Amino acid sequence: MKQVAPAVSVLERPILVELADVALNGDLSLPADARGLVVFAHGSGSSRHSSRNRAVAEALHQGRLGTLLLDLLTEHEERSDEVTAEFRFDIPLLGERVIAAVDWTAAHEPTSQLPLGLFGASTGAAAALIAAAKRPKKVRAVVSRGGRPDLAADALEAVRAPTLLIVGGRDDVVIELNREAHGRLSATKELQIVPGATHLFEEPGALDRVAQLARDWFTRHL
Repeated sequence: MKQVAPAVSVLERPILVELADVALNGDLSLPADARGLVVFAHGSGSSRHSSRNRAVAEALHQGRLGTLLLDLLTEHEERSDEVTAEFRFDIPLLGERVIAAVDWTAAHEPTSQLPLGLFGASTGAAAALIAAAKRPKKVRAVVSRGGRPDLAADALEAVRAPTLLIVGGRDDVVIELNREAHGRLSATKELQIVPGATHLFEEPGALDRVAQLARDWFTRHL
């Protein structure tokens, strides 16, 4: 008989990450006696409501890891991006906003003392790696799901946090881009390919595998 993990008590609340010109909405979820915190950077055309990221977040909660799911764009920017796609590939902008989220966690209780990791999907992976490069003393681990780490460009060589790249086995182009980025990373690194999975990990069991790999990585390095 399959054993069901006991439910973990999680305190959830909305937060605002304020930058000079915009305020970003986020959802902070902290299990009782959390032993770490993971900030999520969603991919192109997505938001903090991403069902895939929320499924991974729930798995992290089972490992007593808190999560911060953040909208990297404002509502106005999202509406504009749906038509123009002008923001989703503005990696420097997205990177600055993940950095702002990292700084927010360091400045507020009860997250300020928690070891911090970053989870990035698609273009959000590049933004997460840029933030890791810019905040090396704060970011202790990075996980990329179906990401575009290559878009982090020269920031790759500056990343000091252990980094896990997860790619679907049928996502051929992204596999090659991740292999190239893996070669440029100088920190502890690993490339995991999920057999049979496509870019969005929609196949049965694929996202569960992503969640397991991410939880193991963060548990080990936070």
